[in-house]
Amino acid sequence: MTYQAFYRVYRPQSFREMSGQTHVKRTLQNALLANKTTHAYLFSGPRGTGKTSTAKIFAKALNCENAPSNEPCNECPTCFSITEGSHPDVIEFDAASNSRVEEMRDIIEKVRFAPANARFKVYIIDEVHMLSTSAFNALLKTLEEPPAHAVFILATTEPHKLPATIISRCQRFDFKRLSSNDILERMKVVLEDIHLPFDEQALKVIAQAAAGGMRDALSLLDQVVSFSGESLTLEDALLVTGSVSQDVFYDVAIALKEKDVAQVLSLMEGLIADGKEPVRLAEDLITFFRDLLLLQTSRELDELLELVTPEEKFMQLAHEFSADNLYGFIDILAKTQQEMRYSHHTKIYLETALLKMAQYSNVGGVTQSTASAGNVVDPQLMDKVATLEKMVQSLTQQLQNGVQPAAAPQAKEAPRPRAKSQNYNAPIGKIKEVLKGATKKDIQTIKNGWMQVLSQLQKSHAALFAEAEPVAASSSAFVVKFKYDIHCKMVAENRELTASFSQFLLQLSGNMYELLCIPEDDWYKVRENFIKENHTADKNESSNQEDSSFSHSEQPFIEDVQEMTSDDPLISEAEKLFGKDIVEVIED
Repeated sequence: MTYQAFYRVYRPQSFREMSGQTHVKRTLQNALLANKTTHAYLFSGPRGTGKTSTAKIFAKALNCENAPSNEPCNECPTCFSITEGSHPDVIEFDAASNSRVEEMRDIIEKVRFAPANARFKVYIIDEVHMLSTSAFNALLKTLEEPPAHAVFILATTEPHKLPATIISRCQRFDFKRLSSNDILERMKVVLEDIHLPFDEQALKVIAQAAAGGMRDALSLLDQVVSFSGESLTLEDALLVTGSVSQDVFYDVAIALKEKDVAQVLSLMEGLIADGKEPVRLAEDLITFFRDLLLLQTSRELDELLELVTPEEKFMQLAHEFSADNLYGFIDILAKTQQEMRYSHHTKIYLETALLKMAQYSNVGGVTQSTASAGNVVDPQLMDKVATLEKMVQSLTQQLQNGVQPAAAPQAKEAPRPRAKSQNYNAPIGKIKEVLKGATKKDIQTIKNGWMQVLSQLQKSHAALFAEAEPVAASSSAFVVKFKYDIHCKMVAENRELTASFSQFLLQLSGNMYELLCIPEDDWYKVRENFIKENHTADKNESSNQEDSSFSHSEQPFIEDVQEMTSDDPLISEAEKLFGKDIVEVIED
């Protein structure tokens, strides 16, 4: 007969053989005795916690020839055939490899047939979360109203992936991770059965590496037994599981207490050189300091220890650290462990954490480095303190003499300058050139074709021009002011967009215009400065008739502004009352 792994040989065959899961066993046994079993069950929980084993045991108890009973007899032909996996009325279905709706329909078609030689036809669907949506929909109606002889047991490690309509039609049992003691006791039974001497500390190492899964623990035990010789030793377990001895962690803790950074890093370097993973080392260190906290708290918590044995040297070590120090170490390691998950340089993160721990010393809630820094007296600070003491004494004396002290003038908070979210420099030189040659005809051409061009752009591009407006145009370019700086920057830096805009205008007007962008605030400043500069130049021309190089005929933008001013009756009336030199027209 071929060799079978421990987790297959020692699979529990009755409820009493199961480790842990007391809440599940008691509920199912009471339902069996009272004959109040339902048609659908959902077993959910981490891997290796007994979901499939419980389903098989429950199927045997339902169909046992000695039923109703809270335990299967495991002696009748029905129990024996279910254990062997050959009973025709207990169907195990792996949803991971049969997730399509066709396989589910095959089950649904056969479920209405009565069982061959048992009381119930039991369907055990493992990894049920792997079923497709159409397969779930096909199962839904049958699960809601199955035949009286059918029982469905759904097992999954990820219940959140199941539709709520499936979960609501089942009795749900959540399987918990097994405790280290439960795993330890089961491994002792296995080793005693094969007559192999063992070190109990080695079993603790295996139980911790299993992380609450019995199947993982038995698989590791099988591997360690194969590696070991005449007895199972701690060194064998540490080597196979990749764990670290508690004595090494003891040396690390002593080096941290003495702030021997070189020793700490040397120990870690040796462990990593032996193939230990930095992430696993961080996790083991957290467990080690957690055990020290338990030893420090009470001797009655020895059963909860995972990595440390309640020996005298560890008891003494636990009391050499303050609770705040141990909490600080765990906090540093926990944060480092989170950061290590997103980095390939895990060794550097672990070494940095150990350096922080070596420098960490909490005294009354303040680290030692902070406390020592507080002992250094700053002369300037002492002068300020002396000055403040004098001021307090003076004010106190004035109050005692009945003199109301003068209120200190409150400094007026300076208005905060408007911060621009984007650094965009408008092409001021080109814009001034456009203003020098700007005409009504060109700006009117741009405005007439504005909406048509926007309708031809992509919606995302057209949205950038929602708060924009053409304000000036010459025969070769036009200026667009934007309300929001970010939109201005996005348009100006998108060469493809500006080229497309100019191309559409060319098709409409027959003239190629270059698009120049400027934020609204900058536009008003440029326009105002341009008008002032050219208005001054115009005055100089009128005072000096010999220089005729600058005239209104060459400044159409100035003429447009002046014409706009003269056409508005309100502006004309204001100029009559206050004079043209006083009135300043600002276009919104």
